[in-house]
Amino acid sequence: MKTEILRQNQRSWNTVAAHFNGVDALPSFGPFAQTDDELQLFESIQDKKVLDIGCGSGHSLAYMAEQGAAELWGVDFSENQIERASETLQGLQANLHCAAMEEDIDLPRNYFDIVYSIYAIGWTTDLKETLNLIYSYLKPGGYFLFSWDHPLYAHLQSDQGHISLNGSYQEEGMTRYENFKGEDAPVAIPKRKFSTYLNSLIQAGFMIEEVVETDVPNQQKNSETEVSDRYYSLYKAQKFPTTMIIKARKEN
Repeated sequence: MKTEILRQNQRSWNTVAAHFNGVDALPSFGPFAQTDDELQLFESIQDKKVLDIGCGSGHSLAYMAEQGAAELWGVDFSENQIERASETLQGLQANLHCAAMEEDIDLPRNYFDIVYSIYAIGWTTDLKETLNLIYSYLKPGGYFLFSWDHPLYAHLQSDQGHISLNGSYQEEGMTRYENFKGEDAPVAIPKRKFSTYLNSLIQAGFMIEEVVETDVPNQQKNSETEVSDRYYSLYKAQKFPTTMIIKARKEN
């Protein structure tokens, strides 16, 4: 079942890749969320070996190159995304792999200073295996930093600006969409509680260092906004965080 979902999601991402060219890429952590320019969650990137899980169009890796990273590595399960990343990173030495994050493709162990994932980790069909692999990639003392939809945000619906809870947060499972980004691209996205992410990190051996439930960027605080019932909107983000960010370290 997991394999079937993974392959269907992979096909659909090949269809919708163009919608995400440069979207949700560092220094951004997600829609209407604070950026790393404000949060300063990444430590010095100069001369560091970095691995991007769900590298998409490669724009976050380009940001890492601008910050002086010594080695750029990326994994994404969409062939179209890897092609776009290759174009984005043209002229840079980047090790790009087309593979699912939950699959062991013999990436170097105990090698990377930083592993990160920007709005991708929640797609994994096997969170435990994915985090175990990420832990193995990191050097002792290295850290994993990722962002994803705040798990409760998906349950908030807005009706003419009145926000209410939709469905059960207690029930984990798969949320299915037949037309992702308006395309003929069915996907299934795992629905997990906040505690599931935290406990899975701990079980993989990580020490959790920081958890951020994002506010809107400073320049958008206290700004007048029109009521919006869109899934992502500044109106909603001013009332509830769109994004969670977690930083966890592999101890020495």
